[in-house]
Amino acid sequence: MEPVSYPHPISLDRMVRAVEKVRIRLLRAVAALESSSVPYAVIGGNAVAAWVSRIDEAAVRNTQDVDILLRGDDFELAKVAMESAGFIYREAAGVQFFLDEPGGKFRDAVHILLAGRKVRPEYESAAPDVSESERGEEFQVISLPSLVEMKLNSFRRKDQTHLMDMLEIGLIDSTWPSRFSPLLAARLQELIDDPNG
Repeated sequence: MEPVSYPHPISLDRMVRAVEKVRIRLLRAVAALESSSVPYAVIGGNAVAAWVSRIDEAAVRNTQDVDILLRGDDFELAKVAMESAGFIYREAAGVQFFLDEPGGKFRDAVHILLAGRKVRPEYESAAPDVSESERGEEFQVISLPSLVEMKLNSFRRKDQTHLMDMLEIGLIDSTWPSRFSPLLAARLQELIDDPNG
């Protein structure tokens, strides 16, 4: 079997730098929004990390992008604020996002979701409002019930993994399915009943 060639050697520095880039991108984005008084909430993997870290820092997973919830009426102001902070606006396949630099990759971007709208037509419920959030030490983060609902709506493999992490550390438990619609409740119950899926 021929050895595979990789562009870079295994490096702890590269691993640390990859995580730090996401943190810096997140803090740059929220600083830009806050400086222009744009209401927002951090969602996605960074929100999961923020909530999980309250219980068990060792259970926190790294994430490669930044997801932020905005109100549609605030988007233009947010765009100006983000561009003033050096981000580059792009839109592709109906997704609005901001890159760190002209050659940036979509997976390294700040992705924007709009409150009160379904991310996809087939989703059970719309994204929550930014008011359904609370202040963390460094940024506004979506509330735990709203985050869980968003994860149940998407229910991709990584969303299921995030939900399993929350279940494993007791952040959510077997009482939670009753909070959601029958479809979303069934999804959560499936993870509770079969954690090794």
